[in-house]
Amino acid sequence: MARAGLTADRLVQAAAELADEIGFDKVTVSALARRFGVKDASLYSHVKNAQDLKERVAMLALGEMADLAADALAGRAGKDALVAFANTYRTYAKLHPGRYAAAQLPLRPEAAEASAARRHSEMNRAILRGYGLPEPAQTDAIRMLAGTFHGYVTLEMAGAFSHTPRETSVSWSRTLDALDVTLRNWPPE
Repeated sequence: MARAGLTADRLVQAAAELADEIGFDKVTVSALARRFGVKDASLYSHVKNAQDLKERVAMLALGEMADLAADALAGRAGKDALVAFANTYRTYAKLHPGRYAAAQLPLRPEAAEASAARRHSEMNRAILRGYGLPEPAQTDAIRMLAGTFHGYVTLEMAGAFSHTPRETSVSWSRTLDALDVTLRNWPPE
């Protein structure tokens, strides 16, 4: 019988909080059970296994980021939309490093379909349509933006930019300026 008060949603929320505290890679069913003061077996009526738990945290994070990005993008276009979108991801990563890491987890196709991943893609494409980019340039630009945002944020959070006195926020702003210029001057196919 399931322990009173434990639900799948409550476990996933607690796992997301745990990920932010100790790192997504350290989230296990055992660590979560310890947090609730129960045996591991108590959780298996709510989650199938550690992979299921991690996938659910990833889906939670993708949903949270999509909601924040949608709010930030409302009424914006062009560079304003690009900056709002990028800043949403950077801020989320800093506030929720474990959840941000979870959002990078490769999902099974059926989980990906049920996640907010499609919303992220649609928002990316809406931004790029504002720059007049058709397919297949949109796909190339989405990959460039994702690589730039993720690479910058990951390096920044790891302290890789701490060797210089220039504020990382200044370099981030310049990076977004450069991306805007690139998108406005996308090379022809």
